[in-house]
Amino acid sequence: MNSFKISAPLFLLVVMVLFTTSAFSQNSNFHVYLCFGQSNMEGQGVIEEQDKTVDNRFLMMQSTDCPNLEKTLGSWYPAIPPLSQCYTGLSPADYFGRTMVEKLPDSIKVGVINVAVGGCDIRLFDKDLYLEYDDTYPEAWFTDKVAGYGGNPYQRIIKLAKLAQKDGVIKGILLHQGETNTGDENWPLYVATVYNNMLEDLSLNAADVPLLVGEVVHENQQGKCASMNAIIATVPKVIPTAHVISSDGCSVKSDNVHFNAQGYRELGKRYAIEMLKIVEN
Repeated sequence: MNSFKISAPLFLLVVMVLFTTSAFSQNSNFHVYLCFGQSNMEGQGVIEEQDKTVDNRFLMMQSTDCPNLEKTLGSWYPAIPPLSQCYTGLSPADYFGRTMVEKLPDSIKVGVINVAVGGCDIRLFDKDLYLEYDDTYPEAWFTDKVAGYGGNPYQRIIKLAKLAQKDGVIKGILLHQGETNTGDENWPLYVATVYNNMLEDLSLNAADVPLLVGEVVHENQQGKCASMNAIIATVPKVIPTAHVISSDGCSVKSDNVHFNAQGYRELGKRYAIEMLKIVEN
């Protein structure tokens, strides 16, 4: 019996066709943004009636199983808050996405993946060090959140991001964190490690995927961690593709650490306005 043999040129052609088909199975008009950080990125704002309807072009990928919301890990849903976990509130990611779809052409959809842990050190997202920071607080309010992400929030966001890359294109990374690291001048270096790991693990180029870093509550609003903003301001010196988002004037809760619903709406819009400027350039 004669065996079928494929010539080398034909084999290469088949491989190229398969690769091209796979690459173009992504929807280049579906822009995905990764969001991570601590409690302000989780979202501590009260979800009000105006927040419960959303443009069908703005989606979220569920980052934990939430039977109470009838949402399953790894699936896309309309981006009705909460966008992280099961019992959080309004976050900057909400009005980031809403503003993006409002300003972008109707052909563009926007998706967010939000993995955040209130109270966490930034190094909880360092894939080599996270086990040293998964019990920063021994209480259940902290450890249960980490457990909800399979014990490894960084790996969770990478896993979901790889799923999202089958559907769309990752266009940026949003970070709001720093309160727990207040005063640590090495914080920008820790952020750079996480950002570079994300780029490498997802085969992304920094020039195509900027990092947007939000300030904590400002000094002029009696922010308890306001001194961290001076350190946050130095991030672009360490990460050339980083952009700092001002929180000045964003309204806050009485604890002077977290924003309120209106503050999150404004902060989220500012993330979007900066991202749109980057896209235009």
